[in-house]
Amino acid sequence: MTRLSQARSESVFKDFKPAYDANHAVVEANRCLYCIEAPCQIACPTKIDIPQFIRRIATDNVKNSAKTILSSNILGMSCARVCPVEVLCVGACVYNEMNQPPIQIGKLQRYATDLALEKGWRFFEAGEDSGRSVGLVGAGPASLAAAHELRRHGHAVTVYDKRDVVGGLNTWGVAPYKLRAEDALAEVDYVLGIGGIDVQLGIEVGDGEFSDLSWADLEAKHDAVFLGFGLGEDSGLDVPGLDLAGVHGAVDFIECFKTGSVDLSWARHAVVIGGGNTAVDAVRELKGLGVAEVSLVYRGTEAGMSGYQHEWKAAKVEGVRASWRSQPLAFLGSERLLSIHCARLGDDKQPTGDTYTIAADLALLAIGQGKLGKIIAGLDGIETKWGRVVVDETGATGRPGWFAGGDCTNGGKEVVNAVAEGKAAAAAIHAYVTRTNATGGA
Repeated sequence: MTRLSQARSESVFKDFKPAYDANHAVVEANRCLYCIEAPCQIACPTKIDIPQFIRRIATDNVKNSAKTILSSNILGMSCARVCPVEVLCVGACVYNEMNQPPIQIGKLQRYATDLALEKGWRFFEAGEDSGRSVGLVGAGPASLAAAHELRRHGHAVTVYDKRDVVGGLNTWGVAPYKLRAEDALAEVDYVLGIGGIDVQLGIEVGDGEFSDLSWADLEAKHDAVFLGFGLGEDSGLDVPGLDLAGVHGAVDFIECFKTGSVDLSWARHAVVIGGGNTAVDAVRELKGLGVAEVSLVYRGTEAGMSGYQHEWKAAKVEGVRASWRSQPLAFLGSERLLSIHCARLGDDKQPTGDTYTIAADLALLAIGQGKLGKIIAGLDGIETKWGRVVVDETGATGRPGWFAGGDCTNGGKEVVNAVAEGKAAAAAIHAYVTRTNATGGA
């Protein structure tokens, strides 16, 4: 399996939330009230028994603490780092209602899961061979969570991905001050350690001109299929100058410096277009990579941005500026980007007639990613809506034996949501292949 270059630009970033040592972890764990019907657990998409895993840290039973976490979320290490705990478990902590600092659940989860990976603690084994096979498209968190669960049931699983590196956005798309690529790959190795998960990289599945495996052939090879192919390329803008050197999609740029090396010594003025979490990550990353002036241009207001406010607050502390109620009219320059001509917008987000120009030699577009539902167009029984694959609460599509989860169904949520959806789909897939096996079906 392909490994990443050691010379990666992401290595300059320090951990935004430094890890606890044993003493800090025990002290923090002993603050927990171990609530019954704990709101923190209810807020967790994977429903980790948070009071139980914290109590086990407090009693120096870290191994079983890790087991509690990983039983619900096999990607608990990365989720401890990348989850927006401020709006999930930590945000739901009862201490918030007492005007007291909430329990640092993410840091405690990281403490236990880091030890599990470091010491090689194994809690799960592959089940007895069921004779059934499942093909999973995409090697990101949803597919990995589903594959691990399916192996526990004894099903053969094959994961296909068109890239040459496994892990999905965890490996090549998460901000490095949250999760570095080598840590994501270490977690992948841990997940694959259950044995029997066949990962085939560099394989594009579909009916396109450059596909390596057709949908029909995939269906013929396996008893069930899971679609976890995520999102597509960065969305663009219908304005002049997008082809100038220095104008890039934000997700594509993030992948470049996480998996390789980028030289930004020439960049003096960087502008990120957008107001979501990718945009906020991008401005912070540009500052961390040494760009002197970094700005955000967003068509909405600061209060209305979809990016998490705690992340944006950190960006402002780092020196990022913003132009609100603004949108690009044109990217200006001859061959390279020199500036961006922008329009001022009113409360109705319509141009007011006022314009301005901002200096920029680097611009990143973080206005969303394309949806990939079109790649399964024509498959009977599979419905798409707004480019997303439509599924029921179990992850089942309308085509027998076909399931889906993660960003391709939810449009782009958190890693923890992808894990929860992958695990739910695995349960439904297990029920399906067990039922069809018992009735002599395909």
